[in-house]
Amino acid sequence: MTTAYSLTSALTRHISQIISDSGGWIGFDEFMALALYTPGLGYYANDSTKFGSLPYATQGDTPAPGSDFVTAPEMTPLFGQTVASQVAQALQVTQTTEVWEFGAGSGALALQVLDTLAALGQPPTRYNIVDLSGSLRARQQQTLEKYAERVRWVSELPETLQGVVIGNEVLDAMPVKLLARTQGVWHERGLARCAPDAAPPTESTAAFVWRDRPTDLRPPLEPQGEHDYLTEIHPQAESFVRTLGDKLSAGALFFIDYGFPEAEYYHPQRHMGTVMCHRAHRSDTDPLADVGLKDVTAHVNFTGIALAAQEADMGVLGYCTQARFLMNCGLLSRLEDASTTIRVQAQKLIMEHEMGELFKVIGLFKGEPWDAIGFTQGDRTDRL
Repeated sequence: MTTAYSLTSALTRHISQIISDSGGWIGFDEFMALALYTPGLGYYANDSTKFGSLPYATQGDTPAPGSDFVTAPEMTPLFGQTVASQVAQALQVTQTTEVWEFGAGSGALALQVLDTLAALGQPPTRYNIVDLSGSLRARQQQTLEKYAERVRWVSELPETLQGVVIGNEVLDAMPVKLLARTQGVWHERGLARCAPDAAPPTESTAAFVWRDRPTDLRPPLEPQGEHDYLTEIHPQAESFVRTLGDKLSAGALFFIDYGFPEAEYYHPQRHMGTVMCHRAHRSDTDPLADVGLKDVTAHVNFTGIALAAQEADMGVLGYCTQARFLMNCGLLSRLEDASTTIRVQAQKLIMEHEMGELFKVIGLFKGEPWDAIGFTQGDRTDRL
């Protein structure tokens, strides 16, 4: 039986060997990739329970036993049903017939979208799931059993694709580079192994230490002030968007995640960066502890995503808060006949102090621009 300690110990040894093979230092982006995606050991590649579970009617506000967090689709089916309204419009306008979901988690969002599109008489010819976590595929297949003939899992993108792309909390899990300005000099922050004569790591202590190296890398905006400053840049997420844009022949993309436009991301007061870890419905800021047992994320720089899209010949349909996007897509009308329990769950999606303001939605398109219903009011594209 694999215990949490044996899992993190095996992953720690694996990362330690890579550090040794790399001359004693690796960048944080490489560490984050290893911590999340090392086959069989990384957080998204092992068998630990990550997401809250169904059914919604009996789940209430109680986290699923052993889960680490509950994303919006697990919180209430109204999330996916409402997002599906935008997907339906996008399929119709772009005259495409396929949906592509990245990072499908438990499969809850896919089920909600497929159910709603079927009810609208607009089922996609194919629902494609691209997920680096092989351990989640079995759960997704079980959730989506009734759509087995329509759903396809793919591990590599085709040379060209068409359709509507959706990603809920996928950009935040893409590895980031850490940059630290110390006494006016920029460094890339990475990791080294603890000293050989240090005490052996235990389940609650780290085997790695931070190490900074001078670098020519810079954030897209120089944070004002002369104080020390820690932040992230997002080459992998931006490269991902460019790749999708290069491959997309027709269609649209919608990404839902927590983050800011560039001017807010590199605000002088945000001097500690945005890297966060999540385990057992608790958050912390130490990614070097409990490696492989908790999620590691960073907020999204949506300006960088928009610029990457433009570099791949895509345009921006809109950018707004999750609250505004869901209300534009008809969430409030769906609540008119809903039970009190469902109303309470849905409120978390749109309340400012919950997910409504922190989470944003960006829509991208290939081809001719069109008016997406999700951005009819409250569009903040001019802030990107």
